[in-house]
Amino acid sequence: MNAVFTLNKAKIRQSFGAASASYDTVARLQRTVGRQLLKTGRLCGVSGTILDLGCGTGFLTAGLLQFTRVEHVLALDMALPMLQKTRQRLKGATAVSYLCADAEHLALAPDSMDRIFSNLALQWCRDLPTVFSACRTILKPGGALVFSTFGPQTLGELKQAWAQVDTCNHVNAFYEANELIRFLTAAGFTGIQLETRCLRPAYPSVLALMQELKAIGARNAANGRNKQITSKRQMQQMIAAYPESEREAIYATFEVISVLARVPE
Repeated sequence: MNAVFTLNKAKIRQSFGAASASYDTVARLQRTVGRQLLKTGRLCGVSGTILDLGCGTGFLTAGLLQFTRVEHVLALDMALPMLQKTRQRLKGATAVSYLCADAEHLALAPDSMDRIFSNLALQWCRDLPTVFSACRTILKPGGALVFSTFGPQTLGELKQAWAQVDTCNHVNAFYEANELIRFLTAAGFTGIQLETRCLRPAYPSVLALMQELKAIGARNAANGRNKQITSKRQMQQMIAAYPESEREAIYATFEVISVLARVPE
């Protein structure tokens, strides 16, 4: 797979900005993964200056501020409305600052961060090798990058169903675990620990799944997507092709890859 995905960043920024008001009401999977990421943080030690890369509405930021040895957290997101939600959530917190910026253009000083955390945000980057190289640069010796992202099995059922309708890309592509390891190693990280697990939440219908994806801003932003308005007939065909279950619900697979990568002392 090519190391550079062809994602429309302007579309991504717009989608997440529009979803800022509804995000917290539906982001149950993101919170579940974020809690696990905080547990991973405890294992590697969380102290000093922390960057929350792709902070969204600030769920992970708030958790990072609870670590007693944390001196400062920089909450960064490319969507300004998301960053504003984080500011509202953490109103009164003095150990946090905010930066509206793209993870693929990190203009931060070298050796300025002790830890970088990122919860289900890096899958929206087109060029992860460049992102990892930038993270390596801004981390201090002995620092660590702790992140979660989606793997290629994510939304496989939805991808399979749309494949019965047309040949367009209706689901974004995701990097495989071995690619992440290769990119991190090339960037200079060591002691890489990686865990992959598949979560399969239930939804009352395919439409409910798609509505939730829209509410968190996770719209398809890949080139090759269908730029025409999906017809009612096409939508019905897709729903009919979606894998059924024995219960009165449908399931969607989310392959979550959690990573801890260290910077040499």
